Amino acid sequence: VGRKGKKAAGVRVTSGKDQGCFVPALADFAGRWSLSRQIEDRLAGAAGRFEGEAVFAPHEGCGLIYRETGQLTLGNGPAFAAERGYLWRSVGGVIAVDFADGRPFHQFDPSGDPAAQHVCIADDYRVRYDFARWPVWLARARTTGCARFTAERRLDPATCTGEPCQHA
Repeated sequence: VGRKGKKAAGVRVTSGKDQGCFVPALADFAGRWSLSRQIEDRLAGAAGRFEGEAVFAPHEGCGLIYRETGQLTLGNGPAFAAERGYLWRSVGGVIAVDFADGRPFHQFDPSGDPAAQHVCIADDYRVRYDFARWPVWLARARTTGCARFTAERRLDPATCTGEPCQHA
C-alpha cells in the first residue's frame, strides 16, 4: 500500500534473481519527488549539482507530465533556477519518455532491463534506471559525442504537504 492509503500499481518479483524487487508501473511515479542530480562534464572537466523536485502529474488522459524545478550549480559558479519537462506514457508494456514538445526521447521496460538509448546527431545518450530501493530510484545517464557528460539523478518520495503522495 502506498502513502495516503493508495495501492501501488506495480508488482514485486516473487522468484528468480530479482526476487523481492519492485517493478513500478507508470501510475507508481505519480506525485511529488525530491530530486538530486550530480553532473560531470567530461569535456570541460567540471562538475555540477542540481537540487529540487520532480512532479509527475496526469496529462490529458495519456500519461504523466514530468516537470522538474530547482537550483543548478555548475563548477564554482552561482546557483541558478533550472527546469525541464518530459511526457511519460505507458506503451505496450514499456514506459515511453518523450520530450515536452512530443518528440520521442527513449523508452524502457521496468520489468526487464530498464535501460534506454537515444541518438541525437553527434551524441549518444544512454540511461539506466535503478528501482532496487523503491520508492527511492536512480537514473544514471552517460552521453558521448560532442556533449560528453555523466549524470546521476536520485529521486526520493517528497514529504507530503497536504498533496496526495502515491509512492509505494
